[in-house]
Amino acid sequence: MLASAATSLVLTTPPPLTAMLVILRGSGLRRRKVVNLDLLDFDLSTGAILVRSGKGGKDRMVYLPEEAIGVVEEWIGIRGRAAGSLLCKVNKTGRVVLQRLMPQALLYLLQKRAKRAENASFSLHDFRRTFAGNLLDAGVDIVTVQKLMGHSSPDTTSRYCRI
Repeated sequence: MLASAATSLVLTTPPPLTAMLVILRGSGLRRRKVVNLDLLDFDLSTGAILVRSGKGGKDRMVYLPEEAIGVVEEWIGIRGRAAGSLLCKVNKTGRVVLQRLMPQALLYLLQKRAKRAENASFSLHDFRRTFAGNLLDAGVDIVTVQKLMGHSSPDTTSRYCRI
């Protein structure tokens, strides 16, 4: 379900939003964590993302899939390499404004794109569910998925199992 929804969103979305989509889909992060990422939190050579102050104030690493790294690299080429928020605003004239997005703005932008792609049932949390579900379906152990998701208990992660 999400795979086709995500594909249609990506195909109809400009580079800044495409980068947001691949980070959401490829990392399993909540929207607040995505908008709080800084450029320095992303390692272009490995796809590693440092997630600061997760559950219990702990930092953790997540890794984007290889195909997502190029999308984020394209966005960084547009954004530039100045310090600051990894995902930032783009004004109506297409100029990048190095200002952090608010979580609600990310939700609004992606809901607007989902509506254009005629996907009424889209939810940002679908990316998180799909990330966890795909890992579990691929045989990744629940403790590893728990750590990637930033859950404090495997019981929380087990709710993401597909039946």
